Amino acid sequence: MDTFSTKSLALQAQKKVLSKMASKAMVAVFADDASSEVLDELYRATKEFTHSRREAQKVLKDLVKVAVKVAVLLRAGQLGGDELAQLRCFRRRARSLAMTAVSFHQVAFTFDRRVLAAGLLECRDLLHQAAGPHLTAKSHGRINHVFGHFANGDFLAALYGPAEPYRSHLRRICDGLGRMLDEDSI
Repeated sequence: MDTFSTKSLALQAQKKVLSKMASKAMVAVFADDASSEVLDELYRATKEFTHSRREAQKVLKDLVKVAVKVAVLLRAGQLGGDELAQLRCFRRRARSLAMTAVSFHQVAFTFDRRVLAAGLLECRDLLHQAAGPHLTAKSHGRINHVFGHFANGDFLAALYGPAEPYRSHLRRICDGLGRMLDEDSI
């Protein structure tokens, strides 16, 4: 039996084309102002932490590519009931994690890198489950790369530490997350 499907082929083409366009201009098309600002600050903090413009770009490109691919799957109705439930659980957990991140910034001496790292790794696992068989091994590697970087305890400690420029990056990240939470876009 021939398993060729134009719908499947079109979906693959969409994912491929959109993943190739993961640039700052494309983020501006798909993301609102608050999301763009948060991504820009995450890039700057990552660049500062890794001392590598290339690595910072790779982390953010991987983040954008995964988000676009999941959005394409969602829009195309490719996710089943269990996968949609996992995606809803991911969204709730991400929202809760954003509130925790903002709270750690606002309330002195409450930061706990283990809490944020564990929450980020839980989000990673939920995203793997939700996207499961619909993404390639390379895309799953991108998910691991992004969440592995942001869940790195040393990165989190630097970001929440008292030193500049991390303090300014964190303030702007939390301001953006706060707006996203208010607008219910996360």
